[in-house]
Amino acid sequence: MIENQKLDDREKQTHRRGFGVATVYETLRNEIIELKLAPGSPIDEVQLSDRFELSRTPIREALVKLSADGLITTLTNRATIVSQIDFLGLPEFFDALTLMYRVTTRLAAANHTKDDIVTIRAFQKSFETAVNERDVLAMISTNRDFHLAIAWAGRNRHYTELFTRLLDEGRRILRLYYSSFNDVLPRHYVTEHEDMIRAIIERDVGKSDQIAVAHADQIVQQIRSYIAADTRQSVDLPL
Repeated sequence: MIENQKLDDREKQTHRRGFGVATVYETLRNEIIELKLAPGSPIDEVQLSDRFELSRTPIREALVKLSADGLITTLTNRATIVSQIDFLGLPEFFDALTLMYRVTTRLAAANHTKDDIVTIRAFQKSFETAVNERDVLAMISTNRDFHLAIAWAGRNRHYTELFTRLLDEGRRILRLYYSSFNDVLPRHYVTEHEDMIRAIIERDVGKSDQIAVAHADQIVQQIRSYIAADTRQSVDLPL
């Protein structure tokens, strides 16, 4: 009887630990992506342990996963912070992102199957729903899934893996993009995805490329304008 109770307790602790790791990871990941936890913010294991009412072991496991995602960084003094956004490196990031939009969309137009189109359309529907509901986290994740479905349709694993890394790295940048519209994405940017799907279905490689370029360009320009916006307030000072 006692042995059975101990076994039940161990099983509950294991379940609690696994559940705890997932909860901590998903909560912090979402807060970092939504910029509720600002770049450079300190990550304190003790405070997180108190916040989630968990031991430090599942906290550490969740932090390991966040570190692997590039969302947190351990400094040389062993302090942990939310990873900085590399604004100085944005031009290179934008160049790589634009190239991947183009090459994956072109290859999808040339190599897709009917099943690929079903998958791409399903993700586009989910993205549209997220936009209508102003669910920013869902907008970010479904936009990622939509473009990766196009990449898989292109049948080049290396491009898909590279695009995955770029899209994941750019999640906070995409958050800034949606913030520039106050999380209300203009309708024509939603239908731009539809135009992309049609060009892929028609196997029009040239048109697919043109749409991908336009799609990337408007995102890049919007983000650059938002980051560079002058938000200073004019204040009259006495002479």
